[in-house]
Amino acid sequence: MKDPEIKKKVQVYYKKAFDEVVGPRYDASPAPPGQSAGSYQRTRSANEYLTNHYHEAPVWIVACLKGASPTRSAGSSIYPAMQNMLLAARALGLGATLTTRHLTYEKETEAAMGIPPGFHSYAILPIGYPMGRFGPVGRGPLADIVYLDGWGKPYPGI
Repeated sequence: MKDPEIKKKVQVYYKKAFDEVVGPRYDASPAPPGQSAGSYQRTRSANEYLTNHYHEAPVWIVACLKGASPTRSAGSSIYPAMQNMLLAARALGLGATLTTRHLTYEKETEAAMGIPPGFHSYAILPIGYPMGRFGPVGRGPLADIVYLDGWGKPYPGI
């Protein structure tokens, strides 16, 4: 999708969901394990920036499936394909992220995008040109997020 007017209509709902759900959750939650408070605040700021400029991404890939009743597992074939597109974009020096927040207002955003009855969107991949430093991604220690036989139970060897 490239039409700026359509993207602006969707962005209104994307921002509304941030203002009502995502922003307050960031403000009320501590940083997750393995992320410093400063890093968490930068993540929140980046999320808010994306929210305010979502419609400015030159291209959106909107992943849809045919079916009357979307479920959490219905899109399982979509997400690996989207991940491959993310990797391809990164390899080309483009910035992209998988977003699903528009689904908070699914009927309104799908209508704005002209998605026909019987089809549902599962994700939007805004693709554009990154700002600032765009290098390797850092990760926290695996021991903070990888467990064996139960949440919080250490995985041997990590």
